[in-house]
Amino acid sequence: MDIGINKKDREKIADGLSHLLADSFTLYLKTHNFHWNVTGPMFNTLHVMFMEQYTEQWNALDLIAERIRALGIAAPGTFAEFAKLTVIEESQGKLPAEKKIAQLVAGQEAVIRTARGVFAAVDKAGDQPTADLLTQRMQIHEKNAWMLRSLLEN
Repeated sequence: MDIGINKKDREKIADGLSHLLADSFTLYLKTHNFHWNVTGPMFNTLHVMFMEQYTEQWNALDLIAERIRALGIAAPGTFAEFAKLTVIEESQGKLPAEKKIAQLVAGQEAVIRTARGVFAAVDKAGDQPTADLLTQRMQIHEKNAWMLRSLLEN
């Protein structure tokens, strides 16, 4: 494989993207869970917002996995692999809407940090397609975090 990025750099970038994929999948699953189980006076607003967010996140999973594959590396794709790679914790028990929102803010921020952490390897290798993907993902997650955070303000 000769795309202008050596194997060692491709592997390092793919490792970072694998963490991003795991965080993104875990956040997707948590958001979808909260969509199904939200209750209370903010039900309709949150139900719709969570659906918009999990739908966007679902579509992004393919983009991240395909970028890993384009680098010549196998993408993780099992719950066990994602559990080892993600920094996002599963939620436990029934939570009120505000706690769901707070957990999703934390999840959005975690994805942003993971994406930002891949940039050093991407810049070193001159991997513009991955830089573009990371930039787009960070913009979306920063906006989502802001919108969710605003719901927690009095």
